[in-house]
Amino acid sequence: MTDTLDFVLPSDLEAHEPPEARGRARDGVRLLAGRRGTGEISHHGFRDLPDLLDAGDLLVVNTSATLPAAVRLDRISVHFSTPMPGADERLWLVELRTLAGKASHPYTGGSPGEWIPMPGGATLTLIGRRTDRLWQARLSTDVVPYLRGHGTPIRYGYVRRDWPTLAYQTAFAYDRTTGSAEMPSAARPFTPELVTRLVSRGVLFAPITLHTGVASPEAHEPPYAERYEVPEPTADLVEHVRARAGRVIAVGTTAVRALETAVDADGRVQASAGWTEHIVTPEGGVRAVDGLLTGLHEPKSSHLMMLTAIAGRDLLAATYRAALDKGYLWHEFGDANLLLP
Repeated sequence: MTDTLDFVLPSDLEAHEPPEARGRARDGVRLLAGRRGTGEISHHGFRDLPDLLDAGDLLVVNTSATLPAAVRLDRISVHFSTPMPGADERLWLVELRTLAGKASHPYTGGSPGEWIPMPGGATLTLIGRRTDRLWQARLSTDVVPYLRGHGTPIRYGYVRRDWPTLAYQTAFAYDRTTGSAEMPSAARPFTPELVTRLVSRGVLFAPITLHTGVASPEAHEPPYAERYEVPEPTADLVEHVRARAGRVIAVGTTAVRALETAVDADGRVQASAGWTEHIVTPEGGVRAVDGLLTGLHEPKSSHLMMLTAIAGRDLLAATYRAALDKGYLWHEFGDANLLLP
C-alpha cells in the first residue's frame, strides 16, 4: 500500500465539541474545496455547498445510525465494534481501553476465556484476539438492546465531555439501520433545510448503508470487514447519472467503500449486500466515485489512501496544507472537505 500523507496536527485544530456548543448550527462549519482538474483550492461555509454542485450531481449518503457503543467500567471501557458474521448476534468484535481521566488508551491485558462483569448483570466473555487490539467476545445478552440501555457514544480524548447519542446522528440516520460504532461523520453538517436547497437546485440523493467499526486513533490500521448494503434503486441511479456524464459524489469514506465494493467486473455498480473487506488504495483507484465530501483525517490515517485515490497526492497535499494554514478543525465535530474532479 502507498504511504499515507504525513503531517503534524496541532492540538488547537482538534474540534473538542460539536459546532452547536461553539454557537454555530450544524451547517455552520467551514468547507474547504479542492478541484483535481485545475488544482484550485477555495474556502467556503458548508451552507455554500449548493453553489459548488451542479444539477444532476448525485450525493450518495450513508443511512447507518450510530450506536452508544461504549460501556464504561471502573478501570476500562469496552467499545463494541461490529458483530461477527453469522447467526450469533451476541458475538462481536470489541476493543478494550484503559480509562485515564477523560481520555482512554488501548488496554493490553485480557486473556481468552476471561469473564468481564458488565453493568446490568451482563457478562462479556473474551474468546480470542482477532487483531492486536480487537477481541472476539460474546455478551450474555443481545448486544444492540443492551447498548441502548447501558452504552454511551464512543469518545476519544480530544472530545472533552460526553454528548448525547443524538449529537452523533446525521440527518440521514435511520433507526432501522442502527449499527455504526462510530458516527459516519461526513454527513453531520447536513440539515433538512440544506438538503431542501440542494434538491431544489437539482442535486440528487441516494442511500447506502455501511455500519462503521471502531477506529482507534492510535492504530491507523486498514479498515477490516464491515456490513454494507447498496440497494437496487441506488445502483440504478448511480448508473443513470454516470451514463449522462453526471458526477457521483460520495458523502464520507463509508459511501466510497460501499460503492466500490458493489462494482462488478464490467465497472458497473450492482445492488449488493453483506460484508466488505475492500480497501481503496491509489494503486487500485476508484471506478464508481467521481468526488468525495468528507471530514479532515488524521496524519497517516488509512483513510488518506482513499482520498489520494480520488484526489491525487498533489491536490490532497495542497488541500491539507491549506487546511492547516487556515485553521480548519479536524475530527467528527470539525470542518468539511469537498474533493471534486
